[in-house]
Amino acid sequence: MRKDSAVADERKRPRARHRMTSSSASSTEPDEELMRALYREHAGPLLAYVLRLVAGDRQRAEDVVQETLIRAWKNAGQLNRATGSVRPWLVTVARRIVIDGHRSRQARPQEVDPSPLEVIPAEDEIDKALWLMTLSDALEDLTPAHREVLVETYFKGRTVNEAAETLGIPSGTVRSRVFYALRSMKLALEERGVTA
Repeated sequence: MRKDSAVADERKRPRARHRMTSSSASSTEPDEELMRALYREHAGPLLAYVLRLVAGDRQRAEDVVQETLIRAWKNAGQLNRATGSVRPWLVTVARRIVIDGHRSRQARPQEVDPSPLEVIPAEDEIDKALWLMTLSDALEDLTPAHREVLVETYFKGRTVNEAAETLGIPSGTVRSRVFYALRSMKLALEERGVTA
């Protein structure tokens, strides 16, 4: 005997449709037996089918199978009149549930828009700005001669010879001024709480 025919036999039995009274709550009604048979027979293959439709999302697939079986229970009269296997009906309902879910997600506006987060400065940008302010303040404590050699060599990226040519002084003087300017800069930064 085919498994589907066991479900069909369940459907042929006379039963009270969707009626659950307090006296019958403790006994198993034919509708419940039909649902148990539908679940035993079709839940596994239906889950495998739906998993392919939802790209392997097991939780979503289980929800779809559950909703399909609930709709089967709600339409037990229609299933009772059906001849043959109920699996095509279940597969069609499951496919429609997946399609409806996909459409509703496409119609819903995006819940979180990440674009405002892209324009907010990151923490390291604030740190960088604070560092530049401290550095600029410390540069003001240097003599103009020391400040200009540091600007030429460190901030503009020139070599000692290029800085000497730009400033119009010997390269040995640039080296000496850079050495003393860095010492003075270190002290100025330490006074502002910056340590290496």
